[in-house]
Amino acid sequence: MIKGKKMLVVSAHAADYVWRSGGTIAKYIKNGAEVHVVVLSFGIRGESNDLWKAEGATAESVKAIRLGETKEAAKTLGITNIEFWDLPDYPMEPALNEEVRERLIRKIREVQPDIILTHDKNGEDILNPDHNAVSRFVFACSIQSNSNGVRIEGTRTTKQMQLYGFEPHQTELSQFVPGSLIDISEVYDQKVAAMKCFKAQGHLIEYYTERAFLRGNHIRRISGNQTYRYAESFSNFFPVAGEELY
Repeated sequence: MIKGKKMLVVSAHAADYVWRSGGTIAKYIKNGAEVHVVVLSFGIRGESNDLWKAEGATAESVKAIRLGETKEAAKTLGITNIEFWDLPDYPMEPALNEEVRERLIRKIREVQPDIILTHDKNGEDILNPDHNAVSRFVFACSIQSNSNGVRIEGTRTTKQMQLYGFEPHQTELSQFVPGSLIDISEVYDQKVAAMKCFKAQGHLIEYYTERAFLRGNHIRRISGNQTYRYAESFSNFFPVAGEELY
């Protein structure tokens, strides 16, 4: 059941959460979940190539455009809880320091999520090392958030949550293996509209539109439910655990 669930989404760059999980986010919000999104950087250096082609482009002008785009996309998906941490990108790993680690643990403990969505853990994004660094960072912070020995004033430890990894661009080259397929048919149009907010990465609109159709084929075949039309896929950080097989 989605209603009442708490989800935290941690996105390396301004558009990652939209391409890779926009449908799932919109579905959870529509069905009564509490969804929080943290955007670590705007992707000024690494994911804004077309914006830098404009005459007189600067880091500040590119950031302003990316901020406007991601705010509009978030609104389209129904997101009201979103934070922009404005870390440097390309490379991002040096910025994932002790201060940011404590900040993310504090955020995880504030939200107390049932689910965290972030970048894939099981493969390696062949084209974007920022995504790999963020995946490792979020995973480590989630484990530390569960530990009573990690003392951060004003917070309480979390219970073990489920973590899921985004499907990256260049899926096969990045050795991504789907672990979960989520039907997004009811919010597919919202996702497409949100993707269209981003002008600097038009190629990804086509890619993830086609990917939703492809994963729709997979979810129909695996589930047997022929009403499913579009889907998103995620890797599972942990095995499914419970009293029965699903």
